[in-house]
Amino acid sequence: MKMKKVLLAVFTVLTIMSVNAQEKGKIRVGLDLGYVFATGGGGVLVNLEPKYNIADNMSVGIRFSSAAVGRNLTSPDITDSDALDIDLAFNSSYLATFDYYFNKGNSSTAPYIGAGLGSYSFGKITGIGPGLNELPDAESKFGGMIRGGVEFGKFKLGVEYNIVPSTDYGDDITSTNSYFGASVGFYVGGGKWGK
Repeated sequence: MKMKKVLLAVFTVLTIMSVNAQEKGKIRVGLDLGYVFATGGGGVLVNLEPKYNIADNMSVGIRFSSAAVGRNLTSPDITDSDALDIDLAFNSSYLATFDYYFNKGNSSTAPYIGAGLGSYSFGKITGIGPGLNELPDAESKFGGMIRGGVEFGKFKLGVEYNIVPSTDYGDDITSTNSYFGASVGFYVGGGKWGK
């Protein structure tokens, strides 16, 4: 009996939250937590994104993101992959974004696609191998992002690919900066789908 009450309470809360999603002229703020898949290894990501709904099915925003990612270094002078063992590097990005929602106002479920452009900054890499104990800070790079997913009311599942040029450290040492991410998140504000 107690379990039924708990399930009913959870269902009620989710139903109430799923009624509201997006409405033209409203502001919404999203928070995403996820995992990064990069050539240098996995990591975690956190996105915070205030958005303005320019239409019932379109929004623009600014995404602030931080990711802890293993960076993949390549050098023709080091053939032993163990010699290029690296620590996680903390990256941050600031992107202007646009999202389009495939929703006509008749459902709280909305698939979406989106894109963004902006600046990516990368933390210092340390512990990379003999004679390469520390590399200088990577410069900021201009890059882009494409994404897609589905919203269920205020909740969201998404995937993204961040397209960032590689960093050249000199001495034929480069790092791959692009990465793929998958996340879950939720929104606060934004009104409701449709009228």
